[in-house]
This record gives sequence, structure tokens and C-alpha cells, in this order.
Amino acid sequence: MDNARQILKDTFGYSEFRHHQAEIIESLLAGKDAMVLMPTGGGKSLCFQIPALLREGTGIVISPLIALMQDQVDALTQLGLKAAFLNSSQGSVRQREVESALLAGELDLLYIAPERLLMPRMLEQLGLIRLSLFAIDEAHCVSQWGHDFRKEYQQLRVLQEYFPGVPRIALTATADARTRSEIIEQLELQQAQVFINSFDRPNIRYALSEGNNPRDRMWRFIESEHPNDAGIVYCLSRNKVEQVAAWLSERGRLALPYHAGLPEQVRRTNQQRFLREEGVIIVATIAFGMGIDKPDVRFVAHLNLPKSVEAYYQETGRAGRDGQPANAWMAYSLQDVIMLRRMMGESDGDEQYKRVAHHKLETMLGLCELISCRRQALLEYFDETLAEPCGNCDTCLQPPQTWDGTEASRKALSCVYRTGQRFGVNYVIDVLTGKDDDRIRHNHHDQLSTFGIGTGHTATQWRNIIRQLIAQGYLDIDADGHGAICLTQKARPLLRGEIELQLREPPKTERKSKVKKARVAVDLPDTDQVLFEALRARRMELAKEQGVPPYVVFHDSTLRDMAIQRPLSEDSLRTISGVGESKLERFGRTFIEVIQAHPAPE
Repeated sequence: MDNARQILKDTFGYSEFRHHQAEIIESLLAGKDAMVLMPTGGGKSLCFQIPALLREGTGIVISPLIALMQDQVDALTQLGLKAAFLNSSQGSVRQREVESALLAGELDLLYIAPERLLMPRMLEQLGLIRLSLFAIDEAHCVSQWGHDFRKEYQQLRVLQEYFPGVPRIALTATADARTRSEIIEQLELQQAQVFINSFDRPNIRYALSEGNNPRDRMWRFIESEHPNDAGIVYCLSRNKVEQVAAWLSERGRLALPYHAGLPEQVRRTNQQRFLREEGVIIVATIAFGMGIDKPDVRFVAHLNLPKSVEAYYQETGRAGRDGQPANAWMAYSLQDVIMLRRMMGESDGDEQYKRVAHHKLETMLGLCELISCRRQALLEYFDETLAEPCGNCDTCLQPPQTWDGTEASRKALSCVYRTGQRFGVNYVIDVLTGKDDDRIRHNHHDQLSTFGIGTGHTATQWRNIIRQLIAQGYLDIDADGHGAICLTQKARPLLRGEIELQLREPPKTERKSKVKKARVAVDLPDTDQVLFEALRARRMELAKEQGVPPYVVFHDSTLRDMAIQRPLSEDSLRTISGVGESKLERFGRTFIEVIQAHPAPE
């Protein structure tokens, strides 16, 4: 462990381990397996990189996304380490070069996709060399109940069979109790030590709202909070991704689309621009985000409801990896729920899978409709308790008003029942409000006792009431593709007047977030801010020369410390967090020159 701490300081530039890093590294150095749950930005990579450097042989890192391997390898190369990747983006000549280096024992780390790892030829090659460890990154992909399921991950149990003496470490930032047990079972990690860190990301402010004109509301949020910042906008469909990217571009932001239907070269180019340029917004489906290392994403916005709490946590976790203030903003609608239920009904999964997916969607909608602290509920989902409300989510900062919705809810439930539980939300609302409609007359629903009993509320208010009844489990949406709403068993005591129900009052006006502008150096004095921007400009020059993202040279947090402490020698620069020996040797002098050109005020 003394050697591990030396590598932490000399190679990576950090003075101490965080979370359970030290215990995890110690476990792997002893040849034991490990399973690690650590929040995004918590330092998972160090848990396998340092043992791979200390143990004899090459560390094999199994990564699910080809597009991300390049930047991970670039970052290690900048640190002076011998790292490479093998994937289909390389030509045959380059692949042979990497394979030769692997067989010659010249690599510290090799990144590889599970599909390639499982090829007989690859397994044969690995059998010829000394291996230090296997790191299975994004291990939640093994779970068929998860949001990123990859069937190849379930086949990774062969590692235990082929390489019984090589320690394995499975890592993820997102796994509820069911997913954790499935990772252990599928990867045969029953003997592994399990390390679970807090899932809390206190620097992220959560805000979720339902309402009209979500795109315009998102624009007001971006303009007021993040006018120049990098961010990610998630949408449910590819078509919407392209529309929103074009719409943001028309308003003067550099916004790029990313979804699985785009040509691979376009996807790769857009991702590279997001990683390497400042202030880019990527608009994406869930095809984008896993393993993204960009530390200064200041906001993640959702224009549709995610299908599960895990998906929501994973996607919002892309924000604020550097620990600085960041926002997770969402606009959702009842139409999202209907669309997701239809997609689940049309999926190839069996009935058990569909039931689990339905439950996960209900839980996600429940998180949206909360009147209590969002963060407490989010952490509770992952079996973690937060003793006090967080004070950094919308329901804490502006607690929602509630009203006695018992009578209105009974009217809605009665109308659903009397119309036969065969119609969608809009039709039920039309009956409730007594709309003059041919279809209603044709069905003789204008003769029902519930026809016109809801004129005391507008159609928008009824939509809000019905959405909350779905969220609280009194109504369900049929997954037959038609979006019909029906009663659940839970509805009976409410209909019979045996219980009362409080509903959430929709906000009268758009809530303004009180979060300070999420600029990394927001708290710097003006003179330090000038130096910070000069250091960022020099970093961008170096990044372009190296062909790497700026954060691979130094993180913003490292530049911020330089701006505050103003080191004028290599010895003093060495004390800055994030400055290891390799980067000191390569970049130290040029950053000291920038600091010298901006002397501290008298």
C-alpha cells in the first residue's frame, strides 16, 4: 500500500485516497475479487488502475462503449502509462500492433469490449500472457432488469473458468439491491468483497416539473443558469433529439445530436466535439452517456421521463463530476408515461420482465410527484438513508402546496369505471367536463352519471389529477398500445370513501432555481478569475496540440487551485492536486509561465 500511495501521488497527482479506494486496492493486491459501487466522479478507475500497475502483468479493462476507450487511453498516456485499446474502430495494422505489444508484455492496461474479449482468438491470446487483473466496468450492464442490459456481459462468467487465479473487479455507479445480486450471480462473484459507497451527489440540484411548453421552459433554465456551459439534454426519440438540437442551434448554442441511428462517424465526431470543445450541448437518447469522463458538465436536462430511477440516476450523474455545483433539470408529462408503457408492452421481454419494467416506471413517476425531499427518496431507492431533507432540490427549496383531492379523485375514478376502463386520459376528461362530442354520444356516455360532473376543474387540472392518481397507484395505463386507463385494487377504498387523498398543487408560475451560476470558478476573486481563464486558454492550446480533451491535460479544479495558490516553481506546483510527475515534467514550465505573466495584486 505504500507503493500504491506513491503511485497515487507521483503518477496521478493526488495526495490521499477517497471513499473505499484504499481498501479496494488492498483487496485486489491480495488477489481477491471485488465488487464496487461508487458514485460517478468518485474515482472508480483508480481502484483498478493502481493495482494493475503494481501487480505483474497486464490489466484488462472490459468497457461497453467503443467510443469512450480512446479518451480513457489518451488520459492514461498523458500520465506516462502504457495503455491501449482494441476495437473495431482501428485498422487491421493498428490492431496487430496492439496485439504484439500485449503478447510482448509491454502494456500496463488494455481496454476491450466484451464482444471482442469473448472471441476464441482473444481468449487464446490472453491465455499466453501474464494478467494482473480483469476490471469489468459498468457492471450493471449484466442485469436484464437494468437500463443498459448487454447480453455479452452475462457471458463474462467465463473469466472465472479460463483465468481462475486472476482477480476480478466489477464496478458501477448504479445498482439497486436486485441489480447488485444479479451482478454477483451472473459474474460468479459470490466470494468477492463488496464495497458500497454513498450514492449521494450533494453538488447536484434536482428539479423535476410537469407542465406545458417544456422546450421553452428548458431554454429559460439554460439561459438563466448555464448560458455558456457544457450540458446534456436527453430525449426519448431519435426524431426529437434532432429537432431539439436544431432548435437550440437556431438560438445560438452549439448543440449536437447523438443517437444510435446516426452514422457512426457522425456520432464519433459529435462526441469528440462535446469532450474537446468548451460549452457544447449534446442532445441525445440514452445511447449517450455511459462512462463519459468529462468532469465539467454543468447540467443534465431531461425533456422526457426516464424509464426507471436507475436510468435517471445514471444520466443525471454525468453532471458535476468535478464536485462543483451542477443541475439536473427535468420536464415530464403524462404522455411520456403512456408512450413508455406502450414501448414496454411492445418489447420482446417476457411477462416477468414487463412487470418489473412497469414497477420501475411507476417508481420513477412517483419520484416526480413527490411533495417531500427528492434526494431522500432517490437515496432510499438505493437502500441508503439521508437523515434530514437535503435543502438542495426543488421540493426542499420551494415546498409544493397540497390540497384535499379526495372528491375530485373519486369523480375521476368513477368516470374511468363507468366508461368501461377502455379509454384514454383525454376521453375520460372530455366526459368529466361534459364536452359536446360525437364519439361520446355514440358511446352513450353523455347519459352517464359522471358526464359533466367535473366542470369545476379545467382539462389541464384534470390531467394533473389523473397523472397523480397513476403515480400513486390508483390508476394504471394499459400497455396494449391504446393508452387506456383502468382502476387498480388500491382504488377501491378511495372510491368507497374509506380514505382521503392529498394531491400536489401545480406551481402557479415557473420556479426559478436558486442555485448560483454553476461556473467552476464562480467563487474566485476577479484577479484570480483572470488567471484561471488564462490557464484554461493555455490548456486548450495544449489539448489541441495533443489531440485530447482539455480535461485530460488538467481538470478545472486543478487550474482553479493554481489560480488561487499561484505556484511559481515546479516544487510548489507539485503540491497542487492533480499534478503528477509526468504532467509536471511535460506541462509544468508552460503553466508557471502563465502564472508569472499574471502577478498577484499587491
